[in-house]
Amino acid sequence: MSAQFLDAALALVAEGGPEAVTVSAVAGSLGAPIGSIYHRFASRDLLLAKMWLRTVESFQAGFLEILKSGDGLRASLYTPSWVRSHVNEGRLLLLYEREYLISGEWPQEVRDHAAQLSRNLDEGFRTFTRKLFGRSARPALQRVIFALVDVPAAAVRRYLEAGEAPPRIIDELVRDTYIAILGGNP
Repeated sequence: MSAQFLDAALALVAEGGPEAVTVSAVAGSLGAPIGSIYHRFASRDLLLAKMWLRTVESFQAGFLEILKSGDGLRASLYTPSWVRSHVNEGRLLLLYEREYLISGEWPQEVRDHAAQLSRNLDEGFRTFTRKLFGRSARPALQRVIFALVDVPAAAVRRYLEAGEAPPRIIDELVRDTYIAILGGNP
């Protein structure tokens, strides 16, 4: 049942932004009593934090798996592909900063989970950068992050803002940019 609450909150964020997510709105969208939400989530902030963490974890699982394989080009194309299949999740991750979603202090469990996800991503980038350049010095790492994160995110953002899945030409443009930045190295 917790997953249903997270799904309902995600749909509300995708449709109306974080301000659309109230405990009452989530309960109403599911026909559930408000108390059933508070039974699982102590606050709206915790509900939003858990939704955000679940979404980040879902995205990172696939992205890091590809990155670990050493296929940087495929990793750069993961964002447009994932967003096409997960438009609401893409809107959440790329249109709203986590600090905008959640006000106040996160519970320790949530902070620990977020920190672990951040460490996993950082290690994935460093490992890939070492494979590609033989080192993970800051300039090399910046090139990798630009090609694998910044370019794909920028390429899909305007479509997500319009509530649309990015067109296939985005893949070609991301691919061309990846090759230009990282010299065609997979």
